[in-house]
Amino acid sequence: MTAPASGIVVPVKRSPTLRQTVGYVIQQALDADGDAPVIHFVSVASWRADDPGSDADRRRATELLEQVETWSRFELEEADADPDAITIETAVIGDDDYLFSPADYAELLTAYGESHGLGHVVVDPEYSLVGHTTLVEPLEFELQQRKLSIEEAPVDRPTRRGRLTVSSTPARFLTLFGTSFLFYQILGGFSGLFDIVTGLATALVVAIALDNVSFYRDPTLVESPKRLARGVIYVPYLLYEIVVSNLVVARVILDPRLDIDPRLTKVRVFVGSGFPLTTLANSITLTPGTLTVKADDQELYVHSLVPFARDGLFDGALERWVRFVFYGREAARFPTPRERGDTEILQDPDASSTADANAVADGGVDVDGDSGVDDSTDIADDSATRSQEGER
Repeated sequence: MTAPASGIVVPVKRSPTLRQTVGYVIQQALDADGDAPVIHFVSVASWRADDPGSDADRRRATELLEQVETWSRFELEEADADPDAITIETAVIGDDDYLFSPADYAELLTAYGESHGLGHVVVDPEYSLVGHTTLVEPLEFELQQRKLSIEEAPVDRPTRRGRLTVSSTPARFLTLFGTSFLFYQILGGFSGLFDIVTGLATALVVAIALDNVSFYRDPTLVESPKRLARGVIYVPYLLYEIVVSNLVVARVILDPRLDIDPRLTKVRVFVGSGFPLTTLANSITLTPGTLTVKADDQELYVHSLVPFARDGLFDGALERWVRFVFYGREAARFPTPRERGDTEILQDPDASSTADANAVADGGVDVDGDSGVDDSTDIADDSATRSQEGER
């Protein structure tokens, strides 16, 4: 398929075949007839603009786009083409909302293409949408449904190794190995040579098996120790919250005068995606009285058992602590979900009762199946009768 001269959009992310994809797109543009071709290389953000640490993510995306632009200029020089023969644009897009599914990516690329007059999409066959997952086929399907011209770059794909070692990096492997070995020795009490040998073997198995799913980004000598130290500070606070919540829930259960008030709530949080969001969701679940039912983007659906647990969730203490662990003290100074207006009670019996009362007042059907007018008349008659009996 020959790319139309109206314009090409190419989503880019680091991959073994990105360099070849760039070369293919440049060559296709040079071979196209018609107006001067335009190529837009775009980096689809896996973060949101107001996320903590998003500046570093944007910087890495910008550096990649600069490298892609350099590759493009080199391809033009190799082809002895005029450097101005092709218009090359780069952009970071999609940082307003988190994108998870191929449909989300396709919708974003379609909107970008329409706004810039780009009718053709070239996809790197090793392009990964989320994390290390390559979902090119579903993305192509979604783009085709939107009537875009879609093409997968015909590049030489690398031989795939075993899945457990596909995305292995020395930093992840060594960190996971060292952590596992140290944990094993702590459990064994550093008792001797046998524990050292078995600890090394166990740590090796753990590092090989979990290397690809252990960290949401590569550990660094600067940030990782800081996060670990802040995590050590966070653990006692989490244990304190667990103890206090246990006591509150136990009191409500043991005292029949206290009502249990279960509600399903929705809270929008700002901790970033991946491991930080998982940490917050699990911390909420570990605290008695609250259970994270679902995490959708940065919206957590949490079931709360008692008002105390719900108030604590809306006050955002755990959210601030998780921000502190992953991003430092400055990030912890952040308005609570209640202050931001990012809380919602999805199951509110009081609201349901009010709605039922309004329906009856409007002449609707009550739970007994009678009309609202008749019920109101009956209630008025009963009230008058009781009033007369009281006067007697």
